[in-house]
Amino acid sequence: MIIDYFFLALRNLRKRGLRSWLTMLGIFLGIAAVVSLISLGNGLQTAITGQFATLDADKLVIENTGTGFGPPGSTVINKLTDHDIKLIESVPGVEFAISRIIRVVKIEFNKVAQFRYIVNMPPDSDQLDVINEALHVDLLEGRLLTPTDRGKVVLGNDFTDDSFGKKIHAGSTINIQGENFEVVGILKKGSSFQINSVVFMPEDDLKKILNIGDETDLIVVQVREQDKLTTVASEIEKRIRRDRGLKEGEDDFSVQTPVQSVEAINTVLNIINIIVSGIAAISLLVGGIGIANTMYTSVLERTREIGIMKAIGAKRFDILLIFLIESALLGLVGGVVGATIGLSLAFLIAGAAGSFLGGIGLQVAISYPLLFAAILFSLLIGIFSGMLPALQASRLNPVEALRR
Repeated sequence: MIIDYFFLALRNLRKRGLRSWLTMLGIFLGIAAVVSLISLGNGLQTAITGQFATLDADKLVIENTGTGFGPPGSTVINKLTDHDIKLIESVPGVEFAISRIIRVVKIEFNKVAQFRYIVNMPPDSDQLDVINEALHVDLLEGRLLTPTDRGKVVLGNDFTDDSFGKKIHAGSTINIQGENFEVVGILKKGSSFQINSVVFMPEDDLKKILNIGDETDLIVVQVREQDKLTTVASEIEKRIRRDRGLKEGEDDFSVQTPVQSVEAINTVLNIINIIVSGIAAISLLVGGIGIANTMYTSVLERTREIGIMKAIGAKRFDILLIFLIESALLGLVGGVVGATIGLSLAFLIAGAAGSFLGGIGLQVAISYPLLFAAILFSLLIGIFSGMLPALQASRLNPVEALRR
């Protein structure tokens, strides 16, 4: 009997083909928005978390608060200096502190000019090894920089494309800020888009071409014992605060651990997911109202048919069930189609983002519980939206229905 009702409801929906699809439009948009954006959000969360894999769990990052957009440390008023590095190295538990300079420079090759990020490589061999190990760099061509190198650079994998009209290889010469440098190595493509698009240069050369004095953008701190990371971070905060004459809460600097950085990113992405879900819920509400409107219209159009069904023995429950199945099908089909559209959009956007963002490796994180929940929610929207019209249909008096 239920199967008969199902096919009857399906036939009625097919009869009202265009109206049924228009009714499901709101469901399509709501479910597609939820599935695509949350799937992309989860994929972005994974990708961004992967960027922090370059920071080991036994390292801290110190930077001053910036005044605007730009490379880390480039927009601050109170620059970090060698004095800060020595102060940090005096903290118990700190093995050493490494100066990190990150700027944007003009690069010319094959008569094509571009602006790219450049990063210093420390002159100390131990610090250089720590940085290379932390960045998880692998060579595609050539070699890495050594402490004694001058006039030489290593490039990220993005420089292997044709953006300069000609491929750059190990041994090529490029012009940076008006001075020539030999490319001694090119890195393999990594999981971090920052590394893929950056130029690595000896610190002395970088300071010379950019006329940088006693300042640094970031300080990377190597901690001796990983389990004392939080204690060391707290002590560094206290000493810098005391040295600058600041009270707690007035800090013009930050001491970041990898865990804190990931938690901050996750918090932002979770808020975005909540906002997206709220917007999608409005669309689903509109879709539910559309289903209710369609079902009320269907009751009015089929009043005589309902009267005939009751006259030949159909009970109120039978009529109720038929209309509920119709509204449930609208919600179910809307959910399935919406989820399909959402996943397709997510893959399309991820592919486009991958092309524009280079090595960020944005992927779609398919959550099957999310898909199931979205389709189930759509089904429930359909059932609840059709409840009142179905009750109205089941309560029609057969005699009055036949007169209409």
